[in-house]
Amino acid sequence: MWKKKKHVEETKAFLGKGAEFIGKLIFKGHVRIDGDFQGEVFGDGSVDVGEGALVKANMAVNSVYIGGEVQGSLEVKEKINIHSTGKFIGDVRAPVFIMEEGALFDGRSNMVEAKEQKKISSAGD
Repeated sequence: MWKKKKHVEETKAFLGKGAEFIGKLIFKGHVRIDGDFQGEVFGDGSVDVGEGALVKANMAVNSVYIGGEVQGSLEVKEKINIHSTGKFIGDVRAPVFIMEEGALFDGRSNMVEAKEQKKISSAGD
């Protein structure tokens, strides 16, 4: 049978439960947030928001996986995945949008093809 390829990224930053951060995060690779984050996130990689985390931020990243709560505007190049424990309030632009049963989404979504997304990204450079 066909197996889905999983791209494993090295974790570049981790914000643990009970930790709070306010500011701008710029990264390449993978970032895991289990605490509270407020500000902006820009990255060439993925952000994993763990269960119980609260993120109030505008993000421009490759992929976002939401198990906690995210509030803000997201510009996603590859995909957004809201897990069953996840809550997303805001607007998102992404070529792939996945919501598990039990997830909450309150906002607007704009789905663009990955090719079109790449053109938009390179035009802005």
